[in-house]
Amino acid sequence: EIPSQPSQPTEATKVDVSIDDDSIKGDENAPITIIEFSDFECPFCTRFYENTLPQIDEIYIKTGKVKLVYRDFPLGFHQNAQKAAEAAECAGEQGKYYEMHDKLFEKGVKGGVSSYKQYAEEIGLNTGEFNSCLDSGESSEKVSSDLKQAVDVGGRGTPYFVIVNRETGN
Repeated sequence: EIPSQPSQPTEATKVDVSIDDDSIKGDENAPITIIEFSDFECPFCTRFYENTLPQIDEIYIKTGKVKLVYRDFPLGFHQNAQKAAEAAECAGEQGKYYEMHDKLFEKGVKGGVSSYKQYAEEIGLNTGEFNSCLDSGESSEKVSSDLKQAVDVGGRGTPYFVIVNRETGN
């Protein structure tokens, strides 16, 4: 079970986590990987997206030092988080994962599925394919798999980060 309060930072521990087949932002050969387990409805995740990610993007991602991998960690008490995560995964099937990611954080998830379908149109997706993917729930298993791995590696709240240094394996 996932607690309702964000956890306090803890001492770094080594965990076994993969990037799975999730979308990568930045150079896929960057030596440092930040894996962000996150929830599109989480206010702390939105704060990271608005205040911290732009700096990380400018200083580290755009310079090839870091790649970011967003993995789904929809908390059960956020009623729109699961379908929002599925919407991003469906957009990723058309190569626009991070465009949907950005829309979800910038415009919010309160409108639910109908909003996500509008966002899909705004970012230029094939809406027939997107709507079919979202309505069928075909991405739900992928979202659940990400959530399970987040919990398995110690995630107790969102956002939850795992940093991997390819050179040291830590």
